[in-house]
Amino acid sequence: MNRIDRISAILIQLQSRRVVKAGDIADRFNISLRTVYRDIKTLEEAGIPLIGEAGVGYSIMDGYRLPPVMFTREEATAFLTAEKFVEKLTDTSTMAQYQSAMYKVRAILKSSEKDALENLDGSIEVLKSHSQKRAGSTDHIQTILDCIVCKKIMSIDYFAAHSQENTKREVEPVGVFFLDSFWHLIAYCRLRNDYRDFRLDRIKKLAVTDKSYVNSKHPTLKDYIDKMACEKQLEQVVIKVDKEIHSYLDHQKYYGGFVSEKTIGNKIEMTFLTMSIEGFARWYMTFGDRAEIIKPDTLLHRVREITATISQKIN
Repeated sequence: MNRIDRISAILIQLQSRRVVKAGDIADRFNISLRTVYRDIKTLEEAGIPLIGEAGVGYSIMDGYRLPPVMFTREEATAFLTAEKFVEKLTDTSTMAQYQSAMYKVRAILKSSEKDALENLDGSIEVLKSHSQKRAGSTDHIQTILDCIVCKKIMSIDYFAAHSQENTKREVEPVGVFFLDSFWHLIAYCRLRNDYRDFRLDRIKKLAVTDKSYVNSKHPTLKDYIDKMACEKQLEQVVIKVDKEIHSYLDHQKYYGGFVSEKTIGNKIEMTFLTMSIEGFARWYMTFGDRAEIIKPDTLLHRVREITATISQKIN
């Protein structure tokens, strides 16, 4: 990416969030902090009203508006691909919101890009397994996310699989995540006075109450998952994979305990929580020639041992 394209991309990144840290920009474009500061200065010299605060980050002054963003064909194609996943792996409410956003994306595309999307629409498909069909039968995701933003307490009728009983609970939602073909809600349960993991397909009824939990201090979803990982003796695994193969892992990564990912240059850094280093090592070897292990060392050593054993058998 040349400097002009990078500066334009930084400007778009600044528009996407209220505050953007210099470190986040450096990580995204694989550049030094000194280069970030030079690029920010270039934007300021171009008349962009930026506000920078040491230790906080950069933001664009309130009230400043820029012309509509134009998407490239590749970016529009990525939106179309994401639409297929949203359609199959989320609920109807989320899908409706995404479709509404896609109309706005298509509206600002050039005619040639619009035609390209029309032609590609029938060439991308996401197939659901039986379990994913059951997971997608609920329509709670958007309601839960709205309650997190507004800090509203929810009332749920929940079927607990371990006890085979239905219970009615008031919960304070913390976050949602997708794992092993199911959507999960992490929330503070007022019935149990503790945090609980609720599978969305087992929530039979959900209602938003008129009560708020503005004074409650809950951990972030990431902090909660990290805490559970320690308590359940899960091992955090971080690997980097080539962008070219990343799409091939999308269907499999959840079975490896996928948590999050971010782009670093031409690599995708992926974070997992796994109960089995042995199992993860053997999965990793299916694409290990296009990836590298960041941590833990136990995974690296096990992959080396397996590789050595295979080498002895084929020599």
